Amino acid sequence: MKVSKSKFKKDKLYPRVTAAVHKILESSRVVTPVDVMMEIGFLRKDRFEDWRFGRVPYLERVMTCNLSKAQRVLMILKYHAGERGLRQSSTTYKKWGKGRKHLLQFSKSGSPSMETLYATHYVAGEGKKRAPEEVVPKNGERSAK
Repeated sequence: MKVSKSKFKKDKLYPRVTAAVHKILESSRVVTPVDVMMEIGFLRKDRFEDWRFGRVPYLERVMTCNLSKAQRVLMILKYHAGERGLRQSSTTYKKWGKGRKHLLQFSKSGSPSMETLYATHYVAGEGKKRAPEEVVPKNGERSAK
């Protein structure tokens, strides 16, 4: 099933992606496609680190799902993040460790659209300061400020 903006909630992967996003947002303001892939079990942390250290040519090689499923997860994440009001932030991934810090490739094809989907992080609101709430003591009387 091709994921579209009007039908993404009907995809079988939708509940898993939204649950992963919710869990990630409990401890962080940023949701990354890589974190979602790890949370739903399509990417192991040790294999992700192999890719980050440049031991693997592209991330999709070490994922435990097929490329079609990975693309569906990325599209569902994009649409769900948009609905939740998360702001998109483009990011680059460079090799970890010693030596030249070259850009890493996510997809087997290396297509710009796929690379952009993988490299886009979704950021929750800026945590704007709210006005202090009125304090209501247990006895029900309002306190004067």
